[in-house]
Amino acid sequence: MKFDCVCFGALNVDKLYRVNRIAREDEHSFITDFVEAPGGSAANTAVGLARLGLRVGYIGKVSEDDEGKLLLDDFKKEKVDTRGVAVSKKGISGVVFGFIDKEGNRALYVAPGVNDSLTFGEINLEYARNARFLHFTSFVGEKPFTAQKQLLNAVSNVKFSFDPGELYARRGLAALRPFLKRCYVVSPNRNELKLLTRKGYEEGSKILLKEGANIIAVKLGRRGCYVTDGEERHLIVPPDVERVDTTGAGDAFCAGFLYGLIKGKDLYECGRLGNFVASRCITQIGARKGLPTVADLQGM
Repeated sequence: MKFDCVCFGALNVDKLYRVNRIAREDEHSFITDFVEAPGGSAANTAVGLARLGLRVGYIGKVSEDDEGKLLLDDFKKEKVDTRGVAVSKKGISGVVFGFIDKEGNRALYVAPGVNDSLTFGEINLEYARNARFLHFTSFVGEKPFTAQKQLLNAVSNVKFSFDPGELYARRGLAALRPFLKRCYVVSPNRNELKLLTRKGYEEGSKILLKEGANIIAVKLGRRGCYVTDGEERHLIVPPDVERVDTTGAGDAFCAGFLYGLIKGKDLYECGRLGNFVASRCITQIGARKGLPTVADLQGM
């Protein structure tokens, strides 16, 4: 099977608690609601792409526990191919504990489980080679980070997409050079770009382009996105919607942006698509409930 995109990242069950406010050290808060849902950054992007009608596969790892079953069952329901997912008989599947305040701001705590035991030897290379795009997101541990770097050099004729997340951005620019050198598109948010380059989004984007990336798409939250290929530069304002929960907004943006690239859209339209999919995501609690279908794109 030929895939439009194969996503490669951590698989986590999100346990999301709505709170009156996010407590700091030595402070108290209280929980007003609770939702449990499948998540993981690359996994959310995979579902976003599948909802838009693309052929999507996944590389990752779960355990034979209830959380692992939930993660795989939801992929199957969303028509994301799961043959690239390794299943461990030991350990626990990944879990993220999230706390969301009334404004939709959040604090996340990751328990990676078997995500961090994934090695290069567990990846089916033919599966990866059957993709037009391979989309990478972060893990906590060293083993999967190393496996991703090895995969960059093991496949050709595939375009790479990279959403570093804060976990990888904190590793620094030097550690991420193997990704930047090989990736067609890099999609950090403003804070991650600052961690990597110590610059704002315009100057920071220039640095990542010099490292080898073809396109930089910077997620700017309420301000939308900044996209550039070194020649074109666009600051694109997002649709005005009510923010309920920003969990998964960046992953949703990547889904919209990649959809545009795969469909041959120009850079500005790719940014608009990323903004639109992200704006729909944040109107619902959780990373996937608000993700639009291809029919919803008519309303852009």
